[in-house]
Amino acid sequence: MTYLISILIALPFLIGLVLLFTRSDVWRRIIVVSGVVAVIAGSIAMALPNLSPSVARLPLPPENVSNAILALEAAITLYLLWVTVKARLWLVGLMALAQAVLLKLAHEKHVTETQYLFVDQFSVIMALIIGIVGGLICLYALSYMREFHEKHHPEMADGRCRFFAILFIFLGAMFGLVFSNDLFWIYFFWEVTTLCSFWLIGYKGNDESVRNARRALVMNMAGGVAFAAALYWQACNGLPVELAGAGGLLAYMRHGPAAVLALLPMAAFLCLAGITKSAQLPFSSWLLGAMVAPTPVSALLHSSTMVNAGVYIIIRMAPVLQGTQIGLLVATVGALTFLITSFAAVTASDAKKLLAYSTIANLGLIVMCGGIGTHEAVWAGVLLIVFHAIAKGLLFLCVGVIEHKLHSRNIEDMSGLILKMPRLSIMLQIGMAGMFLAPFGMLISKWAVLKAVVDAQPLLVGFVIFGSAATLFFWVKWMGTLLLVLQPHENVEHDIGCGEWVALKTMAVMTFITCMLFPLLSTYLVVPYVEAQYHLHDFAAMSQGNITIMIIMLALVSLFPLSFLHYGRNVKVVDPYLGGANTPGNGVQFTGSAGTVHGMALRNYYLSDLLPEAQLVQAGVVFAGVLLVGILLLLADKVAM
Repeated sequence: MTYLISILIALPFLIGLVLLFTRSDVWRRIIVVSGVVAVIAGSIAMALPNLSPSVARLPLPPENVSNAILALEAAITLYLLWVTVKARLWLVGLMALAQAVLLKLAHEKHVTETQYLFVDQFSVIMALIIGIVGGLICLYALSYMREFHEKHHPEMADGRCRFFAILFIFLGAMFGLVFSNDLFWIYFFWEVTTLCSFWLIGYKGNDESVRNARRALVMNMAGGVAFAAALYWQACNGLPVELAGAGGLLAYMRHGPAAVLALLPMAAFLCLAGITKSAQLPFSSWLLGAMVAPTPVSALLHSSTMVNAGVYIIIRMAPVLQGTQIGLLVATVGALTFLITSFAAVTASDAKKLLAYSTIANLGLIVMCGGIGTHEAVWAGVLLIVFHAIAKGLLFLCVGVIEHKLHSRNIEDMSGLILKMPRLSIMLQIGMAGMFLAPFGMLISKWAVLKAVVDAQPLLVGFVIFGSAATLFFWVKWMGTLLLVLQPHENVEHDIGCGEWVALKTMAVMTFITCMLFPLLSTYLVVPYVEAQYHLHDFAAMSQGNITIMIIMLALVSLFPLSFLHYGRNVKVVDPYLGGANTPGNGVQFTGSAGTVHGMALRNYYLSDLLPEAQLVQAGVVFAGVLLVGILLLLADKVAM
């Protein structure tokens, strides 16, 4: 197990280093495919043994690894200072220095003899998401990025060597983050993900990309300062900085309420870091700005890497937050983000923008679960992470192909996609069903969230109900657009790369199978994790009756996409009756009684007058900012004590 974890962390870094110097497209393909297969196989192998939470010694002396990490952290600080001078981002320089000072002081006060890697059910779930979803995105990127440069952006310098190197480094950093037992190590990998997102968002090199990349860097470094402050607090007070083991946080919490209360400042700092990384209000703009990057970057950020790091650390802190004022404020930030961004998504006609708002909204639900901190909420939060990662990854990849073939990602231009790109349309529908339709996972998880909220924080129920209503509205109208056929359409579903098809088909099947195997996922991975965290026995997440109903519903829902498998073949489209003489050869125009030609068009409601996006988000930023100030005030009070 120790060697497997070490390989999963080190291998993507090594592959990234090799890809950085690989100019041959053939060799790049061989290395990427081989690396993806190895990463996916390693991730699955982690889940095969009879898993019990455990710590494991490194195959190398941990002191040497710690020294190497310290040296790399110093190199990152120097790089950030260089970026500060080059781009005149003085705030970045100040935060980099603040992190360096806090870390130095924390290291001086904290002395540990041995450091470990750590594996439990939650880290295995995260590894499966990182390895399988992240690996498939890398595979998809092979064909996508070739077409991106050769057909759509020939004016750009080909930076695929750097692009694929950063993708794999990103995966390695996430593996390191979820398998590290020491918070100092987690912090290092946390900062590596910040740098990777900065590089990838700015990949195109134009003014918009550079501007959005810098915004992402500034906001995520603010979270890095909060993370460093958590380490400093723990070290200064002689509190554990390891998750598990005899001297870890989990063991320390068993000393009673006073011990849990002592850990609350650390948990609050880490939640502030998680809120920035998961793009919650008032920091949501960095993830929206990431849309300028190529689609594989968006898919990676939204499903398997960057934002999951934020919710991962918040869910880890959930037992400390349970029943506290700070936990309630964290939960309210998540609930407010879910509500505001769900309504903002209603106004979006850009598919990637809608998906971005949807990501931020669903991350808000997970943050809310972590803030509530009960065992039911954590169970729901972990499931939300799983189902959201798979479905959202599939949706982003579908939109990327559609954008290349239709030269647009506007939802209105996807009208009749069931004829233009029938197979891709079915996959897009499966992804949407996975996000909102019963009995797919996201709806099951939202049901569990609602139950947890009712039991623990009834005041937040309205946020979940109204936000879910908005979610239903924007998914249904997009799905309806795909099925809207007014006139014949040419099938443009050709020249899609092999890697793209493999990734799309695999993730579509995964979305369906994950729902079918949901009871097994819950029983063997999620429930044992929750029981270990809260010292429970025989925790029944769902009754047998609910599971039976879910299986019946799944069988019925499966008929919907299956009914369209041959829809694009030999379909006869007849002109609709429009109240006059239809214009020959054009099914959307007719000649009226005065001989005037009239046109007909169908469009979705975006309610931009009723829900002005800018004002809506601005109000959310203000209210979320007030909540964060409340967290800081409570935190200051706890620190003063």
